[in-house]
Amino acid sequence: MEIIVEARNAEIHPNFRQYVEEKVAKVEQFYPRVQRVNVELTHEPNQRQADTSEKVELTVFGKGPIIRAEASSSDRYASVDIACGKLYERLRRARDRAKDHRRHRDPHRHEEPLKIEELNLRDAAKAVTPKDDEFSPDIARERQIGVPDESQLGDSPVVVRQKLHEASVMTVSEALYQMELVGHPFFVFIDSETMQPCAVYHRRGWTYGVIRLDATATPREK
Repeated sequence: MEIIVEARNAEIHPNFRQYVEEKVAKVEQFYPRVQRVNVELTHEPNQRQADTSEKVELTVFGKGPIIRAEASSSDRYASVDIACGKLYERLRRARDRAKDHRRHRDPHRHEEPLKIEELNLRDAAKAVTPKDDEFSPDIARERQIGVPDESQLGDSPVVVRQKLHEASVMTVSEALYQMELVGHPFFVFIDSETMQPCAVYHRRGWTYGVIRLDATATPREK
């Protein structure tokens, strides 16, 4: 298992790196198929946010779903402990869910690949692909899947962080499960019933919502 420790607005001291690696090494106990764990430490210099100035994000990659956890506090070691606690719980739930799935799986069941739907998705993608001269180079430039890209919004101090997401085909219930694993308030996917781009999100309490997108959008006129 590869462990990558990175920092933003901070330095990684050897003692902290060793502490992180010892905590993250336990991931293999819950997820034997893990291949890589990314650890990102972010320091917030704003004194008004001193109580949450040390943010730690953990992302687990392996032969299965991506699993994330994050935590913020005034101490980076405490943030690691809290984030790892969340991560262990999500890994444990993923392991238990996989066991239940194998226990109830029908060995005679055969699912046909969705070839026609995949073609339709590609056609829809072509319909919303802008022309090279209709958008600025910042929007049109290629992005790598899962790699965040930050840019300043015009002349304002606002910084926009963008990330290319490879949406998978799944049911709404599976999307809700994936959303819990990554710890986000939303999750983007392709609905297996309608083949529409969708997003599930948290609402108040224990309720959820689904946003379905019209894939036949056209560029706005200038």
